[in-house]
Amino acid sequence: MLDFITGPLFVISLVIFVVGMLARIFLYVRGLDWRLERVAYRYHADRSVPGALASIFKWLIPGGTDGWRTQPVAAVLFFLLHFGAVLVPLFLLGHTVLLERYVGITLPSLPGTLADILSVLSLAAIVLLGIRRMISPALRQLNSGSDWLILVLTFLPFATGLIARLDTSAYQSWMILHVLSGELFLILAPFTKLSHIVLFFMSRAQIGMDFAIKRGGATRGGAFPW
Repeated sequence: MLDFITGPLFVISLVIFVVGMLARIFLYVRGLDWRLERVAYRYHADRSVPGALASIFKWLIPGGTDGWRTQPVAAVLFFLLHFGAVLVPLFLLGHTVLLERYVGITLPSLPGTLADILSVLSLAAIVLLGIRRMISPALRQLNSGSDWLILVLTFLPFATGLIARLDTSAYQSWMILHVLSGELFLILAPFTKLSHIVLFFMSRAQIGMDFAIKRGGATRGGAFPW
């Protein structure tokens, strides 16, 4: 069974993930008003491109946005979660082997101890963010089943993978659960709020371009006469 889920099923889930995310990007761009956003972004590329890159960069670095000042605890938890959620899936040794075998992409591997530390930090961040959702009156009003689904889908691959490393007596059982939960994540990501994996970059780029062109955010030339 492990051979099947780490082989054909892994390839199927990866294809669904990639095609689904590309479709989300296509639909996002297609949804832009061709008379407003598309024309402005293309015509004023000297402003729009730097604006997009600056907007994305500020949200990727610690302390780059006001959230680090107004909600420092939540900002740290989100950063820890996403830091581990990017590095561990891409650079864990077992994952890099699968990518090289089935996709032909060769990536460097994280040391096992570092991967364990990042997994523990990500798990702690998920749990604390879940508690924050339960105890915050404002967040409780916004909670939905899909929000909890995302937390569970993110939690399971980390938890089962870490347990598989620690519980060697039941390694194969935990590894099967780990692979299946990871593949479930890949399959459902394009159809849930997990699509922010790519839509985050699209929305941040659009906000940055809007600010640089329409709202006077460009450092040179003043505001675009909108």
